[in-house]
Amino acid sequence: MTACLTGCHSAPSLTPQEVEGKHLYQVRCAHCHEENDLALKKIPPDLHGVFDHKTLPSGAPATDAAVRQNVLTGKGMMPGFSGRFTEEQMAALIAYLHTGLR
Repeated sequence: MTACLTGCHSAPSLTPQEVEGKHLYQVRCAHCHEENDLALKKIPPDLHGVFDHKTLPSGAPATDAAVRQNVLTGKGMMPGFSGRFTEEQMAALIAYLHTGLR
């Protein structure tokens, strides 16, 4: 964590790509990974700081490629989202996940 020497009051602002990724996360991912408003019996993993670890909750390496693969093809109870994200949207989602979900 970096220290603010000039009186920071909030987290650094997100880039336009990260803002788009945040929107996609809130619309398509947070239902399960945050609120679990679908009342899933097995609660999906928390994705805050997902890239801060060497591996993803699935055990795969914490890389952009592995996250992309999990999102597009699904993993365990998570359905695949292939065809539901453009390449630009997938890049934005991954960019947002790299922020630690701020």
